[in-house]
Amino acid sequence: MTPDPNREQSVAVLGLGIMGSALARNLIEREFDVRGFDPDSAAAERAANNGVTIAATAFEAAQGTRHILSSLPSESALVLTADSLTSGRRDPATKAVLIELSTLSVESKLESYQHLSKNGIEMLDCPISGTGAQAQSKDIVLYASGNEDAFTSCQPIFDAIARESFFLGGFGNGMRMKLIANLMVAIHNVASAEALALAKKAGLDPQQVFDVISSGAGSSKIFELRGPMMVDETYQPATMKLDVWQKDMALIQDFATKLGAITPLFEATQPLYESAIKLDLGEHDTAAVHKILAQAIEKD
Repeated sequence: MTPDPNREQSVAVLGLGIMGSALARNLIEREFDVRGFDPDSAAAERAANNGVTIAATAFEAAQGTRHILSSLPSESALVLTADSLTSGRRDPATKAVLIELSTLSVESKLESYQHLSKNGIEMLDCPISGTGAQAQSKDIVLYASGNEDAFTSCQPIFDAIARESFFLGGFGNGMRMKLIANLMVAIHNVASAEALALAKKAGLDPQQVFDVISSGAGSSKIFELRGPMMVDETYQPATMKLDVWQKDMALIQDFATKLGAITPLFEATQPLYESAIKLDLGEHDTAAVHKILAQAIEKD
């Protein structure tokens, strides 16, 4: 990669979907020079309209930068990204840091970590706690793990995109923390849906119930985020699509199974998410489990 005199203020963002584009906007607002890549031409065009300099490949986007962010939809996308970043590197001594923000298995991230490290790229496992909507207002939290010096070097970037960032030690601990957090999200989302469906069955005003619960001990971040969608019974635009959430649910289940851990509450939520998918609600927000519970309660 060619040295750049403005290298510290240059950031590459790989993956310009809902999350990646929000992060790119926040970086631009902090006067970073943001270069981006996304194989989806529509996503790339939207990012370009927001001030991102679009590159033809991940490698091209990362040229001359010290810090690279990736927000990717799948493990295969991470493999392709790692291959692109390393394919043209002629000077592995020129160090770069990949801040890997996606929710993927620890095993897949570790494979890319090992591949990248051989080519002078230090990868941080750094999944996000929060939705794309929260990313727009910088209301996300980062769970970082890996090399602590690399984490420290990324602090100005973390400050630009997140409300808070935590360093959690050895590589992979970020994803382990994210899976535990997402287990709680799965449960809180269903608990919120159940409570509001029960309130409606009891003849209470859903909006008033939301206002009262939000101010008391029974509230949660998920209730406050998704409760309004459940009150309005409107589940689009999605902050997290049910189709995408299925991947996260599978990762949580696999994580718990490999550890031999019992997760009865989490497992109780799975049929509800699956029922919502079967009703062709995959493009809707995960708050749509409220529809499943509301219908079930009305039948009783």
